[in-house]
Amino acid sequence: MKLVSLFDDFLMETVNLNKTRIDLLEASIPALKSFVRESDWKPKVRTFVEQGSWAHETIIRPVDGGEFDADLLVMVDPVDGWTAAEYVESLGRVFSGSKTYEDKTKTWDYCVTITYAGDRKIDLAPCVVGRLWEGSTEVCNRKGSFELTAPIEYTEWMKERNAYSGNNSFRKVTRLVKYLRDVKETFTCPSVLLTTLLGNEIEWFEKDNDEFADVPTTLKTLMGRLDNRLRMHPTRPSVTNPKLPSEDFSPLFGSDEQYANFRAVIARYRKWIDEAHAAEGRQESIAAWQKVFGEEFGKASVIKLAADAAADGLAKVRGLLSSTAAHLNKLVDVVKNYGISVLPLDFSRPPHIRLPTWRQAPNLATVPVTAEWRERRASTGRAIRAGDILRPQGGLHFKAFDTDGRPMPPDFEVQWRITNTGAVAMAKGAGRGGFYPENSSHGRWETLDFRGVHLAEAFVVRRSDDVLVGVSKPFYVVIE
Repeated sequence: MKLVSLFDDFLMETVNLNKTRIDLLEASIPALKSFVRESDWKPKVRTFVEQGSWAHETIIRPVDGGEFDADLLVMVDPVDGWTAAEYVESLGRVFSGSKTYEDKTKTWDYCVTITYAGDRKIDLAPCVVGRLWEGSTEVCNRKGSFELTAPIEYTEWMKERNAYSGNNSFRKVTRLVKYLRDVKETFTCPSVLLTTLLGNEIEWFEKDNDEFADVPTTLKTLMGRLDNRLRMHPTRPSVTNPKLPSEDFSPLFGSDEQYANFRAVIARYRKWIDEAHAAEGRQESIAAWQKVFGEEFGKASVIKLAADAAADGLAKVRGLLSSTAAHLNKLVDVVKNYGISVLPLDFSRPPHIRLPTWRQAPNLATVPVTAEWRERRASTGRAIRAGDILRPQGGLHFKAFDTDGRPMPPDFEVQWRITNTGAVAMAKGAGRGGFYPENSSHGRWETLDFRGVHLAEAFVVRRSDDVLVGVSKPFYVVIE
């Protein structure tokens, strides 16, 4: 199932960089531009150009809540005799020598980074225009030389692909895959390489194609095509910059092992995405998409559904309860559909239940209890959780443990309060509700006889003074 509206919500609430932080970023840029223009930095500034995820509008919210990055190219005329390193290092000195930016500045190989504590980083990279020929653009490698680049053209290429896919879906899918990369941490792939790989799978003649009808369909289409392409390349393929044929992004895959992992992970996510897209039921589809993206996807919908179900289930339960605990048989079906959480708090205290008569310690410990389903006379079985739906055959073996999860010490005895409810048990006078000693292998064995919702509780008594020191929560046994 597509769940288009849930994808919109997921992008807005979890993936996209929120507007407040975009506004803070954009508010910082004019001051940086003015500072560079008004400084004594020698290169003549032509203009500034946004680059990377910010320019492409594929920037995402950091999954760890930390700082996000934005790239700003400083387009300058060449300075006679300058090396690539001088452009970067001199710009770094301009910022670090300023009282405003001195404690925010870090100089790297290609750029100068201004960090606004706990919020955002802006990378300013010198880009020399016209050094080789009119209109040529080169970024400066502080530890190397000038490197040809085509940032404006690449951004235009990215915008073209987005127009071909329609509905801004290529941008949104790129954000989703970047989020998947960052939140799952199962593969590495720099954003420019990831964007290029996905964009290469969209052709100009596919505009308004059904395979790009909406965001989840575009995601399915692009991840499927990317997986198909990677299957054709057991070793790292060349990934050319679509606007600069001399630039190959393939080294960004990393090692052969990293490429092999990327290839395998994309295949796995492609399979999960196909399954989620094909799922028919809404809840099944939400669960399948959560397998891909994590529990944040559809979270609000799941919470609302659970609340609605609980309210609906509780209303149904109330209509089936009897003041004599002879509850109608349909109660089992409701609990089966909604879980034991729909039972009201007073359900565990039916009128025929007996109260403990031991003196009590000031602070009763909460005693953990486990249960195993066993065939009659068997010494082992399978673990059962409270509320599991059981058939009326075999029985349960209950065991109580101390608060550290160890077997109960011999200085203490365990008494079990076994309480039946439901029309069948009450009609046969088998409501019970009293206390029973352990009868099997340091535990209590009980057969599964009557349709209904029943309770088992452990009461731990200190043998030396006959004082009650611990009680378990009710263990609900549901027999259909």
